Amino acid sequence: MKRQEGFTLIELMIVVAIIAIIAAIAIPSLLNARKAGNEASAISSLRTLTTVSEQYRTRFQTYPTGGLNDLQTAGYIDTVLGAGSKSGYTFNYACAIVAPATVANTWSCEAVPNVTGTTGDRGFFVDHSGVIRFDPTGAAPDSTDSPIDQ
Repeated sequence: MKRQEGFTLIELMIVVAIIAIIAAIAIPSLLNARKAGNEASAISSLRTLTTVSEQYRTRFQTYPTGGLNDLQTAGYIDTVLGAGSKSGYTFNYACAIVAPATVANTWSCEAVPNVTGTTGDRGFFVDHSGVIRFDPTGAAPDSTDSPIDQ
């Protein structure tokens, strides 16, 4: 009788079980790394917005009342950030005129995760002061929340 070559069903089941165990360990770490990357991107984008808002004000003597669209049109930011959504975060940029001024003299921007807990855990906020603040629940923070440590 001729011996047949190949794997037995038990050997295949052991290999599948080992792969499943490795996946169960690796996937949560991968998802957490993705969230951390999205949060770092949001913080970096807010730093960029702080810089370009001041550059825009220096050039035009007012903050951009058209928000991200004005910054994009003037060539200060790219089309991705100009669209208001980047790396799992939505950016809401607003300017205001505080009396007695006649031009926009304050601005703020919040970055909130598209899906809290999936694309990011924290919401971020920055205004004309340049201090980036966060809300650990992912809600839209404001100027009373804690500043980031970075």
